[in-house]
Amino acid sequence: MGLITPDPGLLFWMIVSFLIVFFILKKYAWKPIINALKNREKSIENALRQADKVKLEMEKLQADNQKLLAEARVERDKLLKEARLMKDKIIEEAKGQAQDEAKKLVESARTSIQNEKKAAIKEIKDMVAVLSIQIAEKLIKDKLSSNTNQSDYIDKLLNEIKLN
Repeated sequence: MGLITPDPGLLFWMIVSFLIVFFILKKYAWKPIINALKNREKSIENALRQADKVKLEMEKLQADNQKLLAEARVERDKLLKEARLMKDKIIEEAKGQAQDEAKKLVESARTSIQNEKKAAIKEIKDMVAVLSIQIAEKLIKDKLSSNTNQSDYIDKLLNEIKLN
């Protein structure tokens, strides 16, 4: 039973040794331990504050990145729209120039055709005149081949001149 019921002397010395250890710990160990705990608590709070600041900065940077991406998209869309408009304008100008060239070519062809037509008509007229003269010459030669025909024809011309 000695283990269950402590001896009063042992109890006294245990209390005295506990109080000595307690006062030594209080004087030399508690303050550094409490200060270390307070410093640890402050550093954890500072780390949490820094983490919150970093988180806020990251959110701000993400918002800025989203804003920059949106602006870049708008700028890209604007540039694409301008490029499409410029392409359409260039195509329209090219079509206009092609139509003008086509009109000039058609007008030049018409002028050339008219000139060739006039030249052909003139040539035909000249050929008709030459052929008419040749036919008249042959007819006159044939009609006036004999002396009597020549005399009759001269008389006829003289009569017509006298009548006029």
